Amino acid sequence: MSISASNISKSYNEQKALSGISFEIKQGEIVGFLGPNGAGKSTMMKILTTYLSPSEGKAMVNGFDIDSQIIDVQKSVGYLPEHNPLYLDMYVREYLLFNARVYKISKSRIEEVINLTGLATEANKKIGQLSKGYRQRVGLACALLHDPQVLILDEPTTGLDPNQLLEIRELIKSIGKEKTVFLSTHIMQEVEAMCDRVIIINKGEIVADKNLSEILDETEQIIEVEFDYRVEDAFLLKLPHVSTVKNTHGFVYHITFETAMDMRPVVFDFAHDNKLKILQLSRKNKNLENLFIELTNPSQRPS
Repeated sequence: MSISASNISKSYNEQKALSGISFEIKQGEIVGFLGPNGAGKSTMMKILTTYLSPSEGKAMVNGFDIDSQIIDVQKSVGYLPEHNPLYLDMYVREYLLFNARVYKISKSRIEEVINLTGLATEANKKIGQLSKGYRQRVGLACALLHDPQVLILDEPTTGLDPNQLLEIRELIKSIGKEKTVFLSTHIMQEVEAMCDRVIIINKGEIVADKNLSEILDETEQIIEVEFDYRVEDAFLLKLPHVSTVKNTHGFVYHITFETAMDMRPVVFDFAHDNKLKILQLSRKNKNLENLFIELTNPSQRPS
């Protein structure tokens, strides 16, 4: 197991940031760690990288205990914090050489990570001259210098434009073929594009831990329909493949079907046969954003 956390809690004076967090991440997984601001994501990542100690609980990274084997954990983890700490007056190669000396690793590794992260054309520039996207690449290159088996990335795509997002996404996916990646982000599309699994945290507690394939299961669909008259739920529940019916407001209904077949024609025929007019009819795909809102802020759940 690359990462194992058991009943991790963390308090800052009277405020509890984490409350009994437990999860495991297997070698080679790319796992997204999601939650609202202040949910405890960065605190959990800092604990796994030994920057913070938990108030309670145990965690292992690459088989090393975060409390008793701190140096071993740090040697086996590559960490990119949310605020990427770079020396802007240093040249890219100079900065990587500085860090290579800290890790006591060969200079040849510098060229390897420069090529791996696509920094070859920028390697002779000062870091302060680089775009945000290339600065993120420098941070990733530094995290990869000592060839760690686990990468912990806190908001690696913050502030990037769409082209930079695509570049960093592809880079992380490539790295994830050989290493375990644990990353946090607020961009749901990035998680859906990169990750195998997602852990959602809210108010210091895990509220979901699911494979992306389960979340994006296309065998379930929600049809939103607005009739010109109120319909009893019992009639809609007689439609084929229906699992639930919810009258969200007025004459608007969310009908959940357990089938991959588009059920909008069936709802249309139902309205026609019962002399109802349809004012709107749409299919709502199941996605990560809907699940995130449902679990972390039900009051803002789309109607």
